[in-house]
Amino acid sequence: MALSRRDFFKTSTILGGTILGVSKKSFAEETEQSIADNWGMLNDSTLCIGCRGCQSACKKEHGLDRVGNDPRYDMPTDLNADNLTLIQLYNKTETEYCFIRRSCLHCNYPSCVSVCPVAAFTKRDDGVVVYDKDKCIGCRYCQVACPFEAPTFEYDEAFPVVHKCDFCKDTRLDKGLKPACASVCPRGAIKFGKRGELLEEARNRIKDNPERYNAHIYGETEIGGTSVMFLAPKNIEFDDLGYHSWGETPPGEKKKKIQHGIFKYWIPPVALYGALAILAVSNRKKNNDDNQSEEAGNES
Repeated sequence: MALSRRDFFKTSTILGGTILGVSKKSFAEETEQSIADNWGMLNDSTLCIGCRGCQSACKKEHGLDRVGNDPRYDMPTDLNADNLTLIQLYNKTETEYCFIRRSCLHCNYPSCVSVCPVAAFTKRDDGVVVYDKDKCIGCRYCQVACPFEAPTFEYDEAFPVVHKCDFCKDTRLDKGLKPACASVCPRGAIKFGKRGELLEEARNRIKDNPERYNAHIYGETEIGGTSVMFLAPKNIEFDDLGYHSWGETPPGEKKKKIQHGIFKYWIPPVALYGALAILAVSNRKKNNDDNQSEEAGNES
C-alpha cells in the first residue's frame, strides 16, 4: 500500500512523540532536585574596589599571556583566550558606580553543554562546567550559545582551542583549595562555597542591609540558575551591568530535549529513515505504474 505524505508525517510525529515521552526527565522535574551542594561563587559588587587582584591571580594560575607587548600595562577590555576573568567599571553618575566581574557563570543548565556536538563541554556532578580540548572540533557553537559570552577562542593559533573559567579545578579545586580569584580578594567580594549556602548568605545580606543592595540576586533563577551569582548596589540595575534578564528557562533546554530524545538509542532515526525509504519505494512504484498505464494507452 502506498504511503501518502500525510501518513508519513503522521507516523513521524507519533514516533517522535513516543521517544520524547520516554526520554530523560523534563526541565521542570530536574529543577525540583537540589543543586544546593554544587560549588558556587557569590560576587558582591558593593564590596569590590576594582583592584583586579582576581584578574591577575587567574592569569597567573592558568599561565596566560599578558595583553599586548608592554609589561607595564595589562588591561584587557573583554574576555579572551588570555583573560578568563574581567573586572569592569560601571559609572551611573559621578557618585554612583560599581565594579562588576565577568567570567563563566557555570550555569545549572549550560547552553554550551547542550549545543556541543562532540561533548567537549560537560557539567560535573559538583556543578563545575568543564571543557575537553581533545574532543573539541572548533565549531564554536558554545560561543554562539552562551548568553554571557564566556567561552573564548584562540583565533591566532594554528590549532586553536576554547578557554573559559573552570574554577581552577586541576590546580586548586580538586586539591581542596578555593579558586585563585576567591583566595586573593582583599575585600571578600568574591566568596566561594556551596551554592545553597551562598544563596542564603546573599538573601541575608539584602535583608540586613536593604538600603545598600539591589533586592535581586542575579543568577538565582536566570536561565535555570547559575553557580556564579551577583549582588549589586541599591540603585544600579543588572541590565546596566551587562547581566540581562533572560527569563528562567534555559535557552537550550527545549532544543536539548528534542535533539537528545530523537537520537536516544538511534531508534527514531532508524524508524524515520525507514519511513522515508517506504515513501520513496511507494512513490517509485506509483510512478512506474503510471508510466506503464500511459504506454498502454498510447499503444491502444
